Amino acid sequence: MKNRDQRSEIRDQEFEKLKNSGRTPQSAAAEAAPRAVISGDGAPPPLDAAPLAYENSTFLNSADGRPIRIISEYLEPLARFRREQIQDTVVFFGSARFHGREEADHALELLENTGSVRPAPSEEQPAKAMEIAAGKATDLQLKRAVAAVEMARYYEDARRLAQLLTQWAKTIPSRKHRFVVTSGGGPGIMEAANRGAYEAGGKTIGMNILLPFEQRPNPYITPSLNFEFHYFFMRKLWFAYLAKALVVFPGGFGTLDEMFEILTLAQTQKVNKRITVLIYGSDYWKKVFNLGVLVDTGAISPKDLELFQFADTPEQAFDLLRKGLTENYLASEAAAIPAEPPRGDKTAPDEDLMAGWNLDDFLGPELAKTRKS
Repeated sequence: MKNRDQRSEIRDQEFEKLKNSGRTPQSAAAEAAPRAVISGDGAPPPLDAAPLAYENSTFLNSADGRPIRIISEYLEPLARFRREQIQDTVVFFGSARFHGREEADHALELLENTGSVRPAPSEEQPAKAMEIAAGKATDLQLKRAVAAVEMARYYEDARRLAQLLTQWAKTIPSRKHRFVVTSGGGPGIMEAANRGAYEAGGKTIGMNILLPFEQRPNPYITPSLNFEFHYFFMRKLWFAYLAKALVVFPGGFGTLDEMFEILTLAQTQKVNKRITVLIYGSDYWKKVFNLGVLVDTGAISPKDLELFQFADTPEQAFDLLRKGLTENYLASEAAAIPAEPPRGDKTAPDEDLMAGWNLDDFLGPELAKTRKS
């Protein structure tokens, strides 16, 4: 009680001094605030230059910088596609959880997660011949041993199909690269597709995605066409934007997601182009889903089943791809090329370095237009 009275008395004395001096409480508080150190001539110390906004990593990686990060994942790939003269693509999807070992024995290793570099635990790996003979394999390992043989075949089929497609695409007269094999950039079927195109001597695109576990792009991607995305939706945009065909090999959630997204865009006519969709491995996929049920219940139209075709060999798949790409694009493009003027025609310029070029040749790549209605 005594201490409180003393503090009150001191406060009253301070207030009396302040009143007699003619100062306000605000001015007194301002005088009591700490002051910046100034040099002898009264000027504040020099400031370092502020970082440029587009070099400010703190800002760019913040929530406020998200729109810039998103637009960067549109503009930077676009610039590279233009520079590399990529007109359109054929996208391969499939499982990323298997990667091929030595082709000699076609043994496979199951990966820990989609695109991961780490193998799955030993109890999840396909059973080896010695384990089966010794009776040490679990039911899961036995099932995966059988599946491993199939996945090895799909790996080689994807590789072969990509070779056939790339060899054919290289013969198409064009200033730009046509129907470039594109994948998600990881292991498994994605690696097989990039590998086949690489072995055929063509450019090949890998669109990797940043994941919360260790993963890396496969080595068969053309280095200048090796992409890594942060945003799944921007990666999906580039898959759909340039694609003239889609080949869906056996896979899991990611493969299903990409396949049904493209089918939905085609079904709703949201993309103003015809996409050839091949589902590879009818035995596998008909066990995974039964689209006939969707037709029977009225969830989809019977005509929606015409949006895709099944294929079971690389040769069959290539024939379907070539037919679809030719009918939907190459035939109409050839018909649109103007006839060359007759020799000696004085109306034609003596030397036209830009003959046959149009705005798309400068802007490229060919981007899909979406319907407004």
